[in-house]
Amino acid sequence: MTLYIRREASKLWKRVCSEITTEIGLLVENWKYLLAGLLCQYIHGLAARGVHYIHRPGQTLQDLGYILLPELGQDKGYISETVFTCVFLSFLLWTFHPFIMKSKKIYTVLIWCRVLAFLVACQFLRVITFYSTQLPGPNYHCREGSELATLPRPHSVLEVLLINFPRGVIYGCGDLIFSSHMIFTLVFVLTYQKYGSKRFIKLLGWVIAILQSLLIIASRKHYTVDVVVAWYTVNLVVFFLDKKLPELPDRTTVLLPLSSKDRTKEDNHKFLNGNGVDPADRRPRAQVNGKIYEDSNGVHIDNATNGV
Repeated sequence: MTLYIRREASKLWKRVCSEITTEIGLLVENWKYLLAGLLCQYIHGLAARGVHYIHRPGQTLQDLGYILLPELGQDKGYISETVFTCVFLSFLLWTFHPFIMKSKKIYTVLIWCRVLAFLVACQFLRVITFYSTQLPGPNYHCREGSELATLPRPHSVLEVLLINFPRGVIYGCGDLIFSSHMIFTLVFVLTYQKYGSKRFIKLLGWVIAILQSLLIIASRKHYTVDVVVAWYTVNLVVFFLDKKLPELPDRTTVLLPLSSKDRTKEDNHKFLNGNGVDPADRRPRAQVNGKIYEDSNGVHIDNATNGV
């Protein structure tokens, strides 16, 4: 038993080291996109903080979702946040599964480049929307009489730039249309829908997205319109942007180059990163009885099989 554990641990360690080498190569090539995406997350938070300074509390608007869904109450507001946290952490862990799993379809660096592109595009539209029209916040800390509903004039630029994280994010007001929580949730679900492999998890993702929508409305954190706009905006943005972005290399159907001796050092590096080599140097290969054979244009094909 001990020998088996050591052997499997050794295999896992080699797999992790190999994946780290591959991902570092991809990170060197794509770090600018990741850095830009993370910087845009900060700018989005800064914009949400800024709209809080011009937020004016008022009477909660009439809302169909508020009529149909019972109010959870201020003491149960954590439920929607818990669901969102689970979705976020689950997706984060899934994007790192190539480091430990034998079966892998994605590259961690490349999938996050794609996800950040979706998020930035949606958040750009969101900032334009909630600065265009400020609605009275329906959340409990944004209503009339709450000290957190408005922010005093900042004493310095640094006070604005620090955005009072995380309190400033949790107790923000004015950034309503459309829901940021739904942006993240739908982008994660749509990404797994395309690159995930478990049908049950794909179905579960959509169920959780619907549940998250209802919980946000029942918690009075957003108006129904904020959630509805998020559903069709995020889906449209991901649909069109996904067609414009280059497709990710599929690790499950990598075509081998003609021969290893014809590969240069640069070709080996591209092949390791999933970019492959020049299509002219590729040929489909079939595996029969543990041996790889080329097609009719290749050097050798053996049609013999066991028992025939």
